[in-house]
Amino acid sequence: MQPNIITFENTAQIAEEFASTLNKLIANSKGKEVHIALSGGSTPKAIFKYLNEKYGNKLAHPNLHFWWGDDRCVPPTHDDSNYKWANNLWLKPAGFAAQKIHRVMGENAPQAEAERYSREIQKNVERVNGLPAFDLVLLGLGEDGHTASIFPNQMELLNASTLCEVAVQPQSGQKRISFTGKLINNARHVVFLSTGNAKAQKVNEVLKKQNQALPATHISPAKGTLSWWLDAESARLIK
Repeated sequence: MQPNIITFENTAQIAEEFASTLNKLIANSKGKEVHIALSGGSTPKAIFKYLNEKYGNKLAHPNLHFWWGDDRCVPPTHDDSNYKWANNLWLKPAGFAAQKIHRVMGENAPQAEAERYSREIQKNVERVNGLPAFDLVLLGLGEDGHTASIFPNQMELLNASTLCEVAVQPQSGQKRISFTGKLINNARHVVFLSTGNAKAQKVNEVLKKQNQALPATHISPAKGTLSWWLDAESARLIK
């Protein structure tokens, strides 16, 4: 699959693309529930802040459900929580219904939570090809080539038979709950978000598939589409 690569001038333009994508998903949903998996990191934080300031409650459609492709095993009030930032910066002030926000309960025992979150996904997300199929999965790209919380030393999570697994950040040892590769690759649309000079080398490597040891290289939706939303700095090495 050839990914759709779009370069933007700044994060505000990426946020506008995300808002437009949400509106298109709702317009094409024919009344069905729409399931979005969010990511953490500095770029999503900037996007969430922009969306709240620019759109207020205009995007708060009742059929939108929000999930997380990964989150840290911390309480929802902890600064390491991806849920905390998305909820505080955008979801709560924009007026999205609390029952449509499906957070990772990072305060629970990790393995039990991975299993519980998998069951919640199975219960709510429409199945395609025998697996839950998210309408949109947003992913970040780490400087080590990881995505979601699938790190280079845990490549087995790409092919795990489960929907969610416990991952361990290699440097800190912090535990996380992450979508596995098969769940990500069953999505209808997967989007990598990347900004800044520091990511440019890895973006280029992943897009050229130069290094099979990078987890992000193996993200390729079986029946869906793959996009990269980049700023000029992150895209500077792409030819």
